[in-house]
Amino acid sequence: MTDLASYERAFHRAGLPSFIAQRTARADIWTRAVPVLALVFGGEVLGAVDLKLALWANVLLVLAAVAILLASLAAINRFRGRPALARPQELGKTELAAFVFVPALLPLVLNQQVTSAIVTAGGNVVLLALLYGAIGYGLVSIVVWTARRLLGQLAGSLGLLVRALSLLMLFSFVLFLTTEMWQVFAEASLGRLLGIGGLFVAIGVVFLVTRLPREIAGLEAEVNAEAGAPPLDRRERVNVGLVFFVSQSLQVLTVTIAVGVFFTAFGLIAVDNDLIHTWVGHGAHEVADLGGVIITAELLRVAGALAAVSGLYYAIAVMTDQTYREEFLTELTEEMRDSFASRAAYRRLTGAAG
Repeated sequence: MTDLASYERAFHRAGLPSFIAQRTARADIWTRAVPVLALVFGGEVLGAVDLKLALWANVLLVLAAVAILLASLAAINRFRGRPALARPQELGKTELAAFVFVPALLPLVLNQQVTSAIVTAGGNVVLLALLYGAIGYGLVSIVVWTARRLLGQLAGSLGLLVRALSLLMLFSFVLFLTTEMWQVFAEASLGRLLGIGGLFVAIGVVFLVTRLPREIAGLEAEVNAEAGAPPLDRRERVNVGLVFFVSQSLQVLTVTIAVGVFFTAFGLIAVDNDLIHTWVGHGAHEVADLGGVIITAELLRVAGALAAVSGLYYAIAVMTDQTYREEFLTELTEEMRDSFASRAAYRRLTGAAG
């Protein structure tokens, strides 16, 4: 039992709770989320409040909302054979449906606020999805696990920019010092810049998501063939994909920030306001004065645009170019290979079929 517990703790630390055998949403996900759901469920009595009404009227509305919530809880508990006001120890489809729809009925029934009812129901659905991801697929553990490696990734990313991204950096230097680059991005509105950044992020996400199944399948075939472990099921495969995705996303973010900081610093040294005026046709807009060092909006926009381009390039190259794979993906793959081997040993101990 001690060996099983140590394996399961290791899976949790690695952000792979789906590797734990005989794990169900009812017992292992929603039950752990009961305190959060209960707090939100109780707090949503405020959905009955109408600021247009007098204080005494709102007090009555809140009391009526509390009565509705308690009555719904009592009805579900009696249906489950529990005491009327007992705290649910397990949550099934009935309890989850009540969590979504009962609080949404409060503003609808008590003061006819249709929009508030829709927003409440939608917000509860989003909360359930977040909790399912955070607990069921270990998103919190994945973020913690990848955050522990962030400083190492930062140092490695900066080294990679010197060694493997030399061509990109040279190309970026040329772009940074062109009039057209400043005219396009220095004059762009915030909405256009966010739209361009969002487009780059979407392209990078789509590329990673479409490439990850191939990476996971190759790793699974290699390790499981050696260890004799059963194939990954759908939930395990999604969990492994999330670990890869979050780790790669942090690497891309690290490189993007590093490039943006570098070109901001370079621009403060090499590009003065007179040159910006020559390029864009008007004086620069000051954002901050750091002891005589003037940071301009135009410089931040151009540096941010180059950072976004570099981040997209890196996201693609790290999955396709052998140099990048050796620098970063090999370390992650080795750690995942260890987790796969532990899964095989764990499955032999538990006698799980898959």
